[in-house]
Amino acid sequence: MRILFTNDDGIHAPGIRALWQAFAGQGDLIAVAPDEERSATGHGITVHKPLRVESLKQYEGEVQAWSVNGTPADCIKLAFEAILTEPPDLVISGINRGPNLATDVLYSGTVSAAVESVIYGVPAIAISMAGHDSLDYQWAAKTCCFITQQLLADTVEPHTLLNINVPVCSHELIKGIRVTRLGQRRYRNILEKRIDPRGKSYYWIAGEVEDVVAGEGTDIAAVADSYISVTPLHFDLTDEPKITDVAAWLQKQTVAWQAYVGAHKKEG
Repeated sequence: MRILFTNDDGIHAPGIRALWQAFAGQGDLIAVAPDEERSATGHGITVHKPLRVESLKQYEGEVQAWSVNGTPADCIKLAFEAILTEPPDLVISGINRGPNLATDVLYSGTVSAAVESVIYGVPAIAISMAGHDSLDYQWAAKTCCFITQQLLADTVEPHTLLNINVPVCSHELIKGIRVTRLGQRRYRNILEKRIDPRGKSYYWIAGEVEDVVAGEGTDIAAVADSYISVTPLHFDLTDEPKITDVAAWLQKQTVAWQAYVGAHKKEG
């Protein structure tokens, strides 16, 4: 078993260290992660500057580790295309400091690294602590280890992607594990305007979270009720039910489209 660890909090973050400690002795452990925090980078990749990779010798014997001056998605691309001689069997991204619930997965570097893995055809897990304070990374890492063992007990499809959020409370108070769907959240007062010493305005993106869809069955509801949330995700954003509707709408517009094209041809 070859397991590749990554994150968006940086190679020296406590969450990723807790993971490879929990998985010690379970195969070849590799870590390729950003050299510093790259939170909220989404699925961005670096195309306007060189990517530099540094081998971290101090981790030898525990895990083979590399730091990258790029995004989490960069790390996965480099691992698959340049660093590793053969692909891993599983990618685990995290443990993130803070939740990756609901539509926040679209902004998350942690989740995006896992998405990049399944694009390569390797199953992945993204795991986050659903809070920012009093974080028990060791317990979350053991939880990830347990879920991974259950996952690998059966044949795992290459495009399997699980997004896990662990409630921030004593592990004795965690009620269990729920399989969930994504909720929906947005942020109020998201932009804070400030003035610099030269009198020019600038903005900080911040805001207070507002759970818009947080009903039964969502990841938001599960975590709020002290359950570990496990949400299967997929990178295919196609709205399948709408394909037929859009095709029917376009078919009705054929005459108008032909007229539109004809008019432009005359103008040309």
